[in-house]
Amino acid sequence: MSKDPLYKVIFMSQGQIYEIYARSVGHGEMFGFVEVEELVFGERTTVVVDPSEEKIKAEFQDVRRTYLPMHSIIRIDEVDKQGTSKISKLEGGNVAQFPMPVYTPGDSNK
Repeated sequence: MSKDPLYKVIFMSQGQIYEIYARSVGHGEMFGFVEVEELVFGERTTVVVDPSEEKIKAEFQDVRRTYLPMHSIIRIDEVDKQGTSKISKLEGGNVAQFPMPVYTPGDSNK
């Protein structure tokens, strides 16, 4: 395993499944959010360009750090090798977003 950890983060957003790679993942300082930093994208070493990877790379082009709602996270894995970052359509299946918002303990809206 390399010195720097590498994480594969899979999450849902607006009816799509995102798969991204990052060097740092943590709970961050915002309650209910997962902090993802140092996004890693594949380098173009061949003539073939993957349009799905280019789309996600363009979406996160100037992002240093992103905060993802906890309920949108499907999975976080620590991996040895980087795969291809991609966006895919959410199709059927049994994966759905958690429908209720997350409240802090002691919420005064009672």
